[in-house]
Amino acid sequence: MTDDADAIRAWWRTSIIDMEPGKIAFRGHRVEDLIGNVSFPQMIWLMTVGHLASAEEAALLEAALVAGVDHGPQAPSIAAARMTATCGVGLNNAMANGVNMLGDVHGGAGEQCAELYYDIARRIDAGASLKDAVQAGLDQWRAAHGKIVSGFGHRFHKPVDPRAPRLMSLVRDAAQAGTVTGRYAEIGEAVQANLNQKHPLAMNIDGATAVIFCELGFPAPLSRGLFCLSRSVGILSHAWEQMQQGGRNKGPMPPAYLPKYEPEPQ
Repeated sequence: MTDDADAIRAWWRTSIIDMEPGKIAFRGHRVEDLIGNVSFPQMIWLMTVGHLASAEEAALLEAALVAGVDHGPQAPSIAAARMTATCGVGLNNAMANGVNMLGDVHGGAGEQCAELYYDIARRIDAGASLKDAVQAGLDQWRAAHGKIVSGFGHRFHKPVDPRAPRLMSLVRDAAQAGTVTGRYAEIGEAVQANLNQKHPLAMNIDGATAVIFCELGFPAPLSRGLFCLSRSVGILSHAWEQMQQGGRNKGPMPPAYLPKYEPEPQ
């Protein structure tokens, strides 16, 4: 093979897939050996991390993915998908629009909370106590991001987000079984205790899934990607349901209601 051909093939370099006619292998595992033998969460783990997860690790990841699939048509990502579905396009277009709504404000809290947990863990590794590390981490968080701490409190679910206690219970079970250390569960609960000093503020799903992703060793940015995978299930479901219900060019409110007009001050 010529040097030019090698350079062309190296244009996209990957350790994820080895594919040629008659051969597909992911991270060194032949696809025919994976099919029927590994779960979808294990496959996600293999593709993103580089090795196969244990069944116990995959079960904890799966719990986080199941918890985040949907939060109703009032969620911007779901609303966008449903509106798109009434505009004469395909499911893939509706799904793409929904996923593209998942940004820093809607969909990014898990990543942000994981960054907070990892920052607190680094402070502990540097010699700080858990209490001091949490306080310093929160102080730095507020200085950079404002008073809202991602992963805690919820505008709908008060005083408790029903998903979080269940996920944290599974983390504690996994820690007891030795699947994870439980370190980030302790950090998450310490953050909640700190926040509760002023007023009750429960951990929400983003705080709980961030605990799981950190316990499993996922880098913080992957938390958002994993949430996108999870929420894609709800986006797909709502887009498909809307297609079955029909409707054409449905906007954010019924046509009998028009946006309030506010003239600019003269």
